[in-house]
Order: sequence, then C-alpha cells, then structure tokens
Amino acid sequence: MPGSSPREALPEQQELLSKLAPYAAGFYIDGLDEGWPPNEAVAYLREVRQLTETAGKPLLLYLPQHIPIGMLRQLVDDAQLASWSGVVVGEVLREEGTRRIRVGGAGALSEQLSRVRLLREALGEQSTIVAAGGVHQPQDALELLAAGANSVQLHSGLVYAGPGLPKRINEAILYDRIRESEEPKPPSFWANWGWMSLLGVGMMIGGVLAWLIAATRVLLPYDETFLGASRGVINQFNGHIIHFMSHDRITLAGTMISIGVCYYQLARHGLRFGLHWARTALLTSCAVGFSSFFLYLGYGYFDPLHAAAAAVLLPLLLLTLRGLKDYPSRKPPGLLNDLVWRRAQWGQCCFVLLGFGLAAGGLTISFVGITTVFVPTDLAYLGLTAHQLAAWNDHIIPLIAHDRAGFGGALLSLAVAITASSLWGVNQGESWLWWTFLWGGLPGFTAGLLVHFHIGYMDFVHLLPVYIAILLFVAGLILMYPFLVLRAGKVTRATTTNVQF
Repeated sequence: MPGSSPREALPEQQELLSKLAPYAAGFYIDGLDEGWPPNEAVAYLREVRQLTETAGKPLLLYLPQHIPIGMLRQLVDDAQLASWSGVVVGEVLREEGTRRIRVGGAGALSEQLSRVRLLREALGEQSTIVAAGGVHQPQDALELLAAGANSVQLHSGLVYAGPGLPKRINEAILYDRIRESEEPKPPSFWANWGWMSLLGVGMMIGGVLAWLIAATRVLLPYDETFLGASRGVINQFNGHIIHFMSHDRITLAGTMISIGVCYYQLARHGLRFGLHWARTALLTSCAVGFSSFFLYLGYGYFDPLHAAAAAVLLPLLLLTLRGLKDYPSRKPPGLLNDLVWRRAQWGQCCFVLLGFGLAAGGLTISFVGITTVFVPTDLAYLGLTAHQLAAWNDHIIPLIAHDRAGFGGALLSLAVAITASSLWGVNQGESWLWWTFLWGGLPGFTAGLLVHFHIGYMDFVHLLPVYIAILLFVAGLILMYPFLVLRAGKVTRATTTNVQF
C-alpha cells in the first residue's frame, strides 16, 4: 500500500504473490518508486526475489522513469537484475518534493531509449526488457525495439493516439520483418477471390436491372398475379401506392449496386492478397445478406426472382471459402502521428459512425418491415391507413413488407462491409479503399435521395437520417483523401526507389 515501509510492504507483497499465482502468468514487482532509501529498496527487492524463487512465475522489476541513470547502473549490480526474468522501463514520474506522480507522456521517449540501451548492454541478450513509456506512434515502438527492447507496452499513447495504436504498431513491426522477404504469389483468379469478384459483379448487374424495373413498370407479372390487380387498377385506387413501392425498390437497387462495388473491390485488393480484415468484412457481410432472404417469408410472399438470384450467388460465396490464407500487408504503413494522419482519423471516425448509422437503419427498416410495415410518415404520404389498404387488397401489405424487409437486410449487409473496412482497412496509401468508399456510396445515396425527390416524398424527419449520412460520407472522404490517396504515390515511389537502390 502507498506509504508502507519496506517491512510493512514485504508481507503484503507475499500475500499478493501467493494468492494471485494460480491466475497470473507473471508479475511486475514495483518497489522503487515509494521514496525508500536506495539500500532499503534494494534489500526489499532481494527479499521479494527470494520469496518467489520456488513459485515458477516470471518476475519483472519495474523501473520508474524518475530513477537517475547513476542509480540505475548501481541497481544492475546491487539488485542483481540479471537474476530477474526481466525489467520494465516505466514512464511514471514523481514530482520533486511530493508523493504525487504523473505519466511521462511523449517526452519520455528519449529517456526510454537511453535506459533501454543501457540495460541491454548491462544485462545481455538473455533478459527480457519491456519498454513501457513514451510510445505514441509506431515509429517510437520501432526505435525502442531497435534499441534492445523485447516488447513495448502502451500507456499514455492510447490516450493521445487512440485505440488503433496497437494495430498500427503491429503492422509496422510485421512490415519491418517481412519487407526484405520474398512476396508470396497471389492465388489465381479461380482459387477463391475471383469467385467473390463475380459475386460482386452479379450484385451490380442485379442492382442495375432492379433499378430499371423499379423506375419503369415497378411491378413484375408475378407481383400482379399475387395481388390479383394490375398497375392500372392500383393507380385508380390510390396514385401514391405505385410511387411508394418504386421508392422502396429503387433504394434497394442502389444498395445492391453499392454492395457489389464493395465486394468486388474487397475481393480484388484485399482477399486476393490475404488481408484478414477484408476476408472478415466480406464473409460477415455475406452472411447477413443471405440470411436476410428469410425475413419476409412470414408474410406469405415468395419472390421467385429474388430466390433465383440468391440461388445463383450462393455457390459463388461457397467457392470463395476454398483455400483462404492470411498474409500481412506488403505496403509501408504510416509511422507518424502527423497532421495528415490526424485528419484521416476524423475521416475514419465519420465512416465508422456512418457504418453504425446504416446498421441501425437497416435493423430498424427490417424490424418495421416484418411487423408494422409502415411508419407514420409513410401512411401520411399514402393518405391511407394500414387497415384501409388491407381492406382494399389483403395481399398489398405482404408485398410491400417484402420490399421493406429486403431493403433493410441489404442495408445492414452494406453497413457491415463499410464498418469493418473503415475500422480495420484505413492504412496509409490504400487509395483503392478511398475509391471503394466513393463509388460504393454513390449508388446508394443517389437512389435513396433522388427517388424521394421524384415521387414527392420529402418529409424532413423521414429524410433527416439520409442528410446526416451524406454529410458523414462527404466529410469522411475529404478528410481521408490526403492519407489514403495522395500518400499512395509517395508509398509507391519510395518502394520503387528501395528496390532499385
């Protein structure tokens, strides 16, 4: 406990070690930042070391940042650091003359580097050294590892650089280790990624055809057979019903095209090169999309064209699952927390919010589609109640429910792909991902917004989520452009120069 003397601390330490030993893989021993005289602190550490000799658990001595270099050299001998499993070089600083402590922050890096070098030289290659301070960007971690640290521990860096820092550091370390190795040969088109590319193309073709139908005749012959009424009869009853169904079907068509673009790009640029995050994004999105086929069956309407499309596309997904392998990215990662990176973080945040927003919208639309079918603004546009619609034709609501549930499921599937890509795929110079976001988003937003203008369904509350989504979409693209696209040329030139040199 803070304020304990070495004599008081020893039984406390012994109790902690004995009770935690069944659950811990190892221990950090912290006895040097209590303000004890150096000789008492060293004696305490020796006794703790003797207590745990038979425990069989690694013990790493925690070395606070405020310990002077001279005392650190003395500890190497007096505390017999070589007999410990390793040391942890921390970033905690004690304010002079007080017991208050603070975290060193980014300024602790230079001190960390000097201490790691000193300890590695003194302890040799057998001891483990953990650098636990001053790591705010991947470059910091690489420098500490090069100085002799076996691993780095994140503390204040997670505050200043965000939760993506561990991923960025791991990518930098992997790239540093593999950049001189031979690049694995990408699989052939027919091995796995090509089938997913064809699935994406199929979604785009299906979306275009659905858009053309929804923008012209709207109802297919089997729709009219199910209703027992033609388009003309429906228009005589209420002129808004066909427009309303067109609005559902065009938004679904735009979403299908957006999904197809995302699938094709993720397959060609991600799955082809073994990027694990791209595989996760694709397979999760596909699982959601194909499962959504069953949402509307409870209303008693079976869409043969939808079923045929699913039957054609499902084998392509199954063929994609063959022989998938994961490989690290071969592109140089971003190492610095510079202005371009910070702006890209805001852009990435916009797309993560967009993905979660689309997911919430898809779930809501699906739930409404399989329950009440309509929201109040829908009925206000139609000028009818659900009871009046059902009284006129008891098949009209199941048909509309089918459209709504299908659109909700497709939107959720797209949201999964966007969220996964924005969370894990935003890396320096990945210009293809920026173009995926752009071309993948335009069909969905264009369909969703223009069809409302065309049919006169302009209720502000109804369209507010669309306006917010477009704002996030545009802001995210603008903020990420320098990081993803402008730096792609620099990464390519740097890689080419290294190869020629």
